[in-house]
Amino acid sequence: MIVSSRFPAGPDVEVEALLAELTGAERLAVGDERIRDFLTRFSRKLLRPELARRHPELGSLGFFLRPAEVVRALKSLEASGLRFPRGLIFHVPPANVDTIFVYSWALSALAGNANVVRLSDRAGEAALAVLGALNEALAEADPIVARTQRIIGYPRDDKITARLSAACDLRVIWGGDVAVTDIRRHPLRPDARDLTFPDRSSFAAIKTAAWQAASEQERKAAVAAFAADAYWFDQAACSSPRTIFWVGEPGRAPAEFEALLAANVAERGWGVDAAMAVEKRVSTYGMAADGATTQVRFHGNAVAGFDLDRPDELPRTWLGAGTFAHSAVGSLSELVPVVNRKDQTMSVFGFPAEELRGFAMELGGRGVDRIVPFGSALSFAAVWDGYDLLTEFTRQTTITV
Repeated sequence: MIVSSRFPAGPDVEVEALLAELTGAERLAVGDERIRDFLTRFSRKLLRPELARRHPELGSLGFFLRPAEVVRALKSLEASGLRFPRGLIFHVPPANVDTIFVYSWALSALAGNANVVRLSDRAGEAALAVLGALNEALAEADPIVARTQRIIGYPRDDKITARLSAACDLRVIWGGDVAVTDIRRHPLRPDARDLTFPDRSSFAAIKTAAWQAASEQERKAAVAAFAADAYWFDQAACSSPRTIFWVGEPGRAPAEFEALLAANVAERGWGVDAAMAVEKRVSTYGMAADGATTQVRFHGNAVAGFDLDRPDELPRTWLGAGTFAHSAVGSLSELVPVVNRKDQTMSVFGFPAEELRGFAMELGGRGVDRIVPFGSALSFAAVWDGYDLLTEFTRQTTITV
């Protein structure tokens, strides 16, 4: 069983040799200075202007890994008591979001674990840019980094996945429900476990009164932030909004919003090709044929909008980049029976903090793990899908005297 070595870049390696190196290497500590130094160098390379311009999502990743952010994350972990690395972590990230594997891997490495990441052969340009930055940073890193941190590639091979699964202490699976279920067919050791991130969907909420009271400049800024949430990763990211709930009588607000969104997308040059435009039309007219919509609108190829007949008919599947459902509700409380466990992020505009807190209390954990302002839906955090990842990547030792 042979895999390719993506990081550190090198010749193909036999799986047993890879596991022997990872499990036989010197153990790291939580917050190990050598890993922190490497992450700092890596962060600086991601924040280079020429790279951030080409792949804006890498700028967000570089910011996430800055020394100040790392220190803040470690302080929150230290407050919970004695923490130690979990061991060997096997990461299986999705192919459709190029940078998600880096957040998962970086936090696990910061927690002191040895890591092996399987990178899909369908990974895009941003993932390749990440690999380049990682290998550049490795040239100045302590050798322990190369001995404990590996990114590999291999075509779908159940034998390899099964062997890596059997050897790990924690398996981290990102992807659709089918992919997660498929990988979980491969057993873990009795003392190991899975951390899974299956299919999720997200929506936005706008307080209509706040939108109507906003200036033209404020509306344009809100729409620009929303566009970043929606159009990076072609709206396929789990945290990208697909439905917009207008809280309060919307009037012409949805039409105004869509017009500003179409103008913003055009200004940024975010085009949608003909094949995607056809996909969007098939999806939206399909919703109409099913009786879920009352009106369908297209703004060129880039923006499609439709009005839902009822809030509980919100689409939780991907309908194509730049496709948004609209629905009006009288209050956030009306969304409580609509939300379920698949709903991850609610991005918002115009709500006071106490109203959002009240909504979260009403939900009581039945869904929505994140409530964030427009422009922050794709901002990764150490708490994701309701999991504190640094806590998940470590073991806690308690002492009673």
